[in-house]
Amino acid sequence: MAVNLVAALAEAVAIPVVRHRDRAIAETGSRLLARHGFAAIELTFTIPDVAGLIAQLRADAPDTLVGAGTVLDASAARRAIDAGASFVVSPCYVDEVAAECRSQRVAYIAAGATPGEILHCWRAGAPLVKVFPARQLGGPGFVRAVRAVFPDIPLMPTGGVGLDEVADYRSAGAACVGLGELFPAHALERGDLAAAEVAVEQARRAIRAGS
Repeated sequence: MAVNLVAALAEAVAIPVVRHRDRAIAETGSRLLARHGFAAIELTFTIPDVAGLIAQLRADAPDTLVGAGTVLDASAARRAIDAGASFVVSPCYVDEVAAECRSQRVAYIAAGATPGEILHCWRAGAPLVKVFPARQLGGPGFVRAVRAVFPDIPLMPTGGVGLDEVADYRSAGAACVGLGELFPAHALERGDLAAAEVAVEQARRAIRAGS
């Protein structure tokens, strides 16, 4: 299962990270991303009732991998998994989240910011490791350096990654990237669904062209 997940995320190239305090905006944006062909989407626990949204998106877009992000304790992990999350993501390694995911046989993508943390996540069972915050750590250059010493560890840089940097991260050895920029928050906040549609479709085309 872990190998299949890594392959699916690598094929998806860019994973939209949906983070918003307004559930309705998060829901609209998530549906929009799924409808425009993004194969995997991460919904963070900063969204009100994110477990309910995970369940809804799984039902509405059964071919989309839906992950839970910013999962910081076992209770949140359990709610995400019960809602049908395909994978669980944290901004660091959390022992109790790892234990819950292990017991439920759901992939846990923990994050590291140093070579030691990245290796720890991998040895603890993460099928791939989130590199966070990627931009502040040095961007593609950091990923390239880590891959040089850990060529067998798939990496998912996230945090400050720009749409125009996806190809650079992939060239540096990233399996895939997490991209908050793909969620058209500003257009949706203005109530401009047409602009949000255009932004998402343009982003999808740019990613496919660059990969």
